[in-house]
Amino acid sequence: MLSILHIENIAVIESADIVFGGGFNALTGETGAGKSIVVDAMGAVTGERASRDLIRTGARSALVSASFTGVKPLKWLEDNGLCHDEEGELLLQREIMADGKNLCRVNGRPVTVSQLRTLGRQLLNIHGQNDGQQLLDESCHLGYLDGFGDTGGLLRSYREAYDELSRIGEKMAALRMDEAEKARRLDTLQYQISELENAGLRAGEEAELLERRDILRNAADLAEAVEGVHYALSGDDESAGAVALLMEAEQALERVSGVSGGIDELLERLTDCRCQAQDAADTARSLRGEFDFEPGELDQLEERLDLLYRLKKKYGPTEEDMIAYLERCRKELDEIQFADDTLLRLEKEREGALREAKRRAQLLSDARKRAGEALQTRIQAELAQLDMPRVRFQVEFAPVDNELGLDAAGMDAVRFLMSANVGEALKPIQKIASGGELARIMLCLKNVLAENEDVGTLVFDEVDTGVSGRAAQKVAEKLAQVARRKQELCVTHLPQIAAMADVHFTVEKGERNGRTYTAVEELDRPRRQAELARLTAGDRITRSALDSAGELLDAAAGYKKTLEQKTAR
Repeated sequence: MLSILHIENIAVIESADIVFGGGFNALTGETGAGKSIVVDAMGAVTGERASRDLIRTGARSALVSASFTGVKPLKWLEDNGLCHDEEGELLLQREIMADGKNLCRVNGRPVTVSQLRTLGRQLLNIHGQNDGQQLLDESCHLGYLDGFGDTGGLLRSYREAYDELSRIGEKMAALRMDEAEKARRLDTLQYQISELENAGLRAGEEAELLERRDILRNAADLAEAVEGVHYALSGDDESAGAVALLMEAEQALERVSGVSGGIDELLERLTDCRCQAQDAADTARSLRGEFDFEPGELDQLEERLDLLYRLKKKYGPTEEDMIAYLERCRKELDEIQFADDTLLRLEKEREGALREAKRRAQLLSDARKRAGEALQTRIQAELAQLDMPRVRFQVEFAPVDNELGLDAAGMDAVRFLMSANVGEALKPIQKIASGGELARIMLCLKNVLAENEDVGTLVFDEVDTGVSGRAAQKVAEKLAQVARRKQELCVTHLPQIAAMADVHFTVEKGERNGRTYTAVEELDRPRRQAELARLTAGDRITRSALDSAGELLDAAAGYKKTLEQKTAR
C-alpha cells in the first residue's frame, strides 16, 4: 500500500508529507484547494504524464516521492535488476525539471519514465475524473471486458495468427498489380540487377581501393624512403650496409668467444641485431615492388571508386548492403515473373492462416462471452448494492464488420448497454446514463476489475460526481466494502463518503508572505466532525449540523464494525 507521499513544489503545494493508512483514506476540502493536485502528484510519481506546468511558480523543479509498504515480489523488479525488499518496502521518486527533463528513481536507482509507469501501474490504479468518459467510449468496452475475463493469453495467441494472415495478404496485394505497373516494375528491377551484376561487387573492396589509392598518390615518396632503407641496411658495390657491418662485428667477437661471459653476451646481442637488420632489409626489398605501378592505374582506380560511390547513393552505404539489395531484387523479379504460381501458393497459405486465425478468434470470443455473462451478473449485483436495482446492464456482442469478420482484436465488436428504468429498452450507455449513474457504474467496473489485479491501492478522484442522498450513502458503503481488501484513496465532496473513511485528510488553501499555499492535514474526531458539518451546511456551521455530522460518523463506524464481523466469520 502507499504509506507516505511527499510533495514538493507541485502547483500550489510548496511542501507536504501525507501519511496514508490502510483501508479507506478520504481527502476533502474546498473546491480549488488542491485535492486533485494530490492525485496528479500520485500519477506523476507512478510515471503518468506530467507537464512542467505542474512546477510551482518560481521553483527550479518539482519532486514527488512515494513510499510503498507490504509490496509483494514483482517480476518487474527482477527484470530491471532490483532486489525485492524483505519488508516489502519500495520507494519511487520523480523530479520534474523546469527544462522538461525528468529524473526518476526506484529504490535510489535511476529508471526511465516509461519504466516508472510500468511499475507504477502495478502498484496504483487511479480512477480520474475523465474515466467516466472512457466508459462512454465504446472503443474502450472490449478492453474492459478483456481485463475482467483475463483473456490476455488468448488475445496474444490470436494476434500471432492474425499478424501472419496480414503478412500473407500484404504479399499477395504486392503481387496483384496491373500489367502496365508490372511492366514498369520489371524494367526497373532488370535494370538495377544488370547494373549491380555488371559492377561485380565484392565485400571490402572499397577499403582496399582507398588504401591502394593512398599508396599510388604517394608512390614516389614511398619508393624513395624504402630505397633509402634498403641502401642503409644492404649497402652497394662501393660501400657496406648495416647488415655487413654487424656481420663483421659478429665475426670479430666469434674469435674470442668462450673466454669471457661479457663477450659472449655481447656476441649474442650482435647476432640478434644482425638477424633483425637482415629481416628489415628483406622487407624493404619486397616493398620496393609494391610501389611500382603501371601508367593509368591511378586513373582506373579513381574510376572504380567513383562507380562504387554512385552505386552506394542508389543501393546502400556499403558493398554488403548493395549485394543484399541485389538479392532482394532477384527475389522480387522471380516473384513477379512467376507471380501466378506464387499467388497460388500464397492463396493456399492464406486459407490455412485464415482458418487458424478464425479458430483462435472463436476460442477468444467464447471466453469473452463467458466473461460477458459473468460481468453482467457481477455489475447487476454491484448496482443493486448501490441503490440501482432496476438498472439493467448488458454486454452486447456483434461480429466485426469487414470482409474477413476479423480485426486485430478478434471477431467481436463489444459495447455496454443499459436501461435505467423498468420497461425501457437497453441502449448504449452514453445515451442513457446520467452523471450519477455513470459514476456508480464506473465504481462497479473498477471494483469488479480490481479483483483480478494485484494492484494494492485504488485511487478515486471525485467518484461521487452527480451522486447525492441515498445513492451517496450506498457509494460510501461500497467503498468501505472494497477497502476491506484493498487500500483506497478517495477525493470527495460528500459527507457520507468522507464519514466512512478510516483516515480523513483535509486540503486547505491559504496565503503566506504574498504566496498561495496548500496544506494537507490528517483530522482527528472533533475536526472531522467540523469538516463533515462544513460539507453539509457550508460556512454556517450550527450545533445541529455538528450533531448531525457526529451521528454520521457514528453510523459509519457501526457499518464498518458490521463489515469486520462479517469478514471475521
